[in-house]
Amino acid sequence: MFLLNVIDQTIKKVKSQTANVITLANLSLGGFAIVFGLNGNLRLSLLLIFIAALADRFDGMIARKFNIESELGKQLDSMSDIISFGVAPALLLYQGILNEFGGPGSFFTVFYIGCGAFRLARFNITESNGYFTGLPITAAGCLATLSFLAIPYLPSQTFLFIIIILSFLMVSSFKLKKV
Repeated sequence: MFLLNVIDQTIKKVKSQTANVITLANLSLGGFAIVFGLNGNLRLSLLLIFIAALADRFDGMIARKFNIESELGKQLDSMSDIISFGVAPALLLYQGILNEFGGPGSFFTVFYIGCGAFRLARFNITESNGYFTGLPITAAGCLATLSFLAIPYLPSQTFLFIIIILSFLMVSSFKLKKV
């Protein structure tokens, strides 16, 4: 009987941390995307950001499915998102093209990260009402990352415009229905 209780308690603990483990996978993928991007392996960085987006999608689904949502999980998710969809995509675009603009390229790279952090902080203190306020950082990060593929085809100024627009969309006040 004792062994069954220990096994049951262990299963409950593992189940309660499943979403957080997936969230930490998101964070790790974003961290590796940054490291690979800084080392010039930009295509692998891009791939890791998109895999992080999948992990981000699944952590919330798992938390809701198992009814294991928590304040810790919400905060951990935001910390992971700023890495995977704020810092990693910004550095990917910086390494890929924005560095050509010198100071303005650097400024708007950091500006994007700051807007993403503001967006996440605002989300964390707002009651959920079925809508997002502003563009979610995951969407902004995926769009920024996807735009990297267009570098050979578009004028370089386009990417400065993209990072500025995505920054302002994250902190804007428009409402977007959650799906």
